[in-house]
Amino acid sequence: MKIATWNVNSVRTRINHVCNWLQANPDVDVLCLQETKVVDSDFPHEPFINLGYHTYIYGQKSYNGVAMISRSPLFDIQLGFASVLGEISDPSLDDQKRLITAKLGNTQIVNMYVPNGSEVDSEKFAYKLRWLKLLREYLQALLAKNPDVLICGDFNVAIADLDIYDPKGRESKVMATDIERETLAAVLELGFKDIFRKFESGGEFFSWWDYRSGGFSRNRGWRIDYHFLTDTLYEKATACAIDIEPRKLTQPSDHTPVIVTIES
Repeated sequence: MKIATWNVNSVRTRINHVCNWLQANPDVDVLCLQETKVVDSDFPHEPFINLGYHTYIYGQKSYNGVAMISRSPLFDIQLGFASVLGEISDPSLDDQKRLITAKLGNTQIVNMYVPNGSEVDSEKFAYKLRWLKLLREYLQALLAKNPDVLICGDFNVAIADLDIYDPKGRESKVMATDIERETLAAVLELGFKDIFRKFESGGEFFSWWDYRSGGFSRNRGWRIDYHFLTDTLYEKATACAIDIEPRKLTQPSDHTPVIVTIES
């Protein structure tokens, strides 16, 4: 089983990139997309259907949005926090379309686009921390029903200094502050492990490069796109790789795919 995550920064803008990538990687079972930036009624289903895929979507206009593109039908599709938790104390945390989950066989796949936070101590930053805290409750509820859970997506947090090309001063930079790391760590303490680090212990592996200042050509990147697996899946995983090729294309997304391979 191969599962990929990719923040495409507009699925309609990048539709040819995504379809070409799927054709070049036919063994990928599920592709989890973030920042689709399109309402559900305008999602480009047809190119994926023509390639033999099933599409599961949760989007909004111009911002956010997540989707799952799958070779085989998925089941138990749930959209947002409330679909799993029921009524939530802060409904605004479901206003933005950032979370979709489904099952492939016995594996629960959770695809998410964590809020960026904009600037430290801003209203958007506080929203991000509240969102992550609710994510912990949400995952607890899923784990109570199924221990085999994979969470993936754009987490907008570099969990270690090794995941930033230059961590100097990172304490004051959004996506790398102590409070963001600690809040995400509390989520991962439910039993999730960073599968990429099972296979690669060194630095200079990134999944996002700023469009500005030659970020990609100079490899001035951050690793903020992850697969985190619970124990059974972690032990069955045989590979995890970052595919930088799509970032070399004309008008690429600023992110690139990350793929995990798990023995059936």
